[in-house]
This record gives sequence, structure tokens and C-alpha cells, in this order.
Amino acid sequence: MPAGAAAFREHARRLSAVGRRFDDRNWVLGTSGNFSAVLSRTPLRLIITASAVHKGALTPAQFLEVDEAGVVRGRRAGKPSAETRLHLDIAKARGAGAVLHTHSVWGTILSDLHADSEGLAIEGFEMLKGLDGVTTHEHREWVPIVANDQDMARLAGRVGAVLERDRDARVHAILLRGHGLYTWGRTIADAERHVEILEFLLEAVGRRSQPWR
Repeated sequence: MPAGAAAFREHARRLSAVGRRFDDRNWVLGTSGNFSAVLSRTPLRLIITASAVHKGALTPAQFLEVDEAGVVRGRRAGKPSAETRLHLDIAKARGAGAVLHTHSVWGTILSDLHADSEGLAIEGFEMLKGLDGVTTHEHREWVPIVANDQDMARLAGRVGAVLERDRDARVHAILLRGHGLYTWGRTIADAERHVEILEFLLEAVGRRSQPWR
């Protein structure tokens, strides 16, 4: 992994490109969504999008460095995403190198429709093989659904409990109810691929469940 300022610039460039692609797919409309990548593990440092910025027009100036407590470090001042703590917890719990959060229509709808089941099972689709460690369309992917909350400490506790409960399971993402998808990967490219695969699958599941008229 690149070090210091070089890592920050490279991750900012890559995440900005991700933002443009996701905006083109209507997955981060308005100022929704947030992206992060690990700059260092010891101590834990993340580069993360600033709060309330349009992901389709990201610039390096709209990224911040935060420590493991979510405190902004370095010379760049600003307010990090309100959901910074979730990014930190996922990076620690899953060993993720990048965490991406989207707000697609299908992810939002299905997170509400399946909330009572506390998750959504997806199986039988060839696209499942795009997820790390999945080698067959017969795989059953479980996407936990967590109740949303404006209290970030409480929400982080819920997400943390799910990540701990499913620690040994092959879980690649979670949904926040009525909110959107959180996906991660070893690298930015892996996390981006997981978003693309899972957003495809969510739309496929959603469309399949709708009666054709």
C-alpha cells in the first residue's frame, strides 16, 4: 500500500472515479452515500468522504483523514461523513481495505420489505460468483438488514453486533433499513466490484418479485 500523502492522493483519485461511476448508475444521488479506504492499520487511519458532498463530482479536497476514533487528522479541516464510525467498525471487524455505501432504489426498497426477516437471502444467480470466495451460482448469499438510527453510537452498536454474530459467515454486505447498502473488500477495486454485483442482484430480486402487467 502506498504510504502517507501518496496513499491519500491515490485513494482520493480512485474513490473519486468510483463516485462518478456510481452516480452514473443512480446509486448515490444527491449527496447520499459515503466512501472510505484504509490508509494504515497500525494506527488505523482512513481516508473518507466529507459530509454532504456530491459523489458524482468528488475532488481530492472533499476527502479527509480520520483516526480510529473518527477524529480528523492532518492539515485538512472539515466534517467527515456522519457514518464514519460504521466505516471504522467494518474495517476493523472485516479487515476491509475499503468500505463503500450506496443508496440505490432497489436496495432501499428491499431493505424495508425484508426487514422483519432481519436479512435477505439471494441464491441461484450466476452473478454471485463475482463475490470474493464464491465459486458457484448455488451459493446462498445472506445480506443482514439492520434497523436504521440517527443515533450513530446506537447504530454502530447494532451493526457491530451483526458483524460479530456473522463473523464466521461469508457475508459481503449489510443493508440499513430504508437507507442503503454497505459493502466492503480487500481493496477499493474489490469493494467496487462487490457493489456492482450486489446492486445487480438486488435489482434482479426486486424485479423478479414484482408482478408483470
